[in-house]
Amino acid sequence: MSFPHKIVLATGNAGKVKEFASLFAPLNIEVLPQSDFNVASVPETGTTFVENAIIKARHAARETGLPAIADDSGLVVNALNGAPGIYSARYASANATDSDNIDHLLAALGDDEQAREAHFQCVLVMMRHGDDPIPLISEGRWQGSITRQRHGEGGFGYDPVFYVDAFKCTAAELEKSQKNSVSHRGQAMQSLLKQLSQSYA
Repeated sequence: MSFPHKIVLATGNAGKVKEFASLFAPLNIEVLPQSDFNVASVPETGTTFVENAIIKARHAARETGLPAIADDSGLVVNALNGAPGIYSARYASANATDSDNIDHLLAALGDDEQAREAHFQCVLVMMRHGDDPIPLISEGRWQGSITRQRHGEGGFGYDPVFYVDAFKCTAAELEKSQKNSVSHRGQAMQSLLKQLSQSYA
C-alpha cells in the first residue's frame, strides 16, 4: 500500500495549511484545505484536544471521501488552570482575532512575572476514511513562557508572545524551518509520519 497522494486538512486556518504543506512536501503528498471541497466546519463539542481532533477528521473524511487530518492544538498556561486550552482560537470571544486573543491572555496574566510558564499542545488525528475505527493519533508539546509584549511578525496565533528559551526569542521570530523542527505541531507531525510509514508499508 502506498501513501495517499492527497490529504484533506480539516481546517480553515491558512497558517496551518502552509505549515502542513511544507511538512508533507518531501513525501509528495498534496495537502488540501477542506474549504476546497466546500466542507463546512463541524462543531467542536469535545472536552479535550483528542476528542475535537477526531470529530473534525472524521467529518472531513466522510464529506470528501479522502484521507483527512485534523489538528487540535492550543496554548496551555498553568497559572490560568490550563486556559486558553481547547478554547485557544476563541479565547477572547467566538469571533476573536489572533490579536484579540493575545490581548485577552496578557490581561489575564497581568504583571505577574512568576506565572508565565506555558506550553503549546498539539494532537493530530488522521482518518484513512470516514469510518476508520483505528485513526492514527499523535501528540506534541512545546514548552515556553508568555512575554509581556509582542515580538516578531512570523507564525500565527499566540506565536508573538510565546518565548522559546532555546532560541532566546518568540515563536514569531523563528524561521519556518526552525519552528517546524521544534514546535508542538512539528513534533506531532514527525510522530504521525512514522505511524504513516508503518500503516502504509
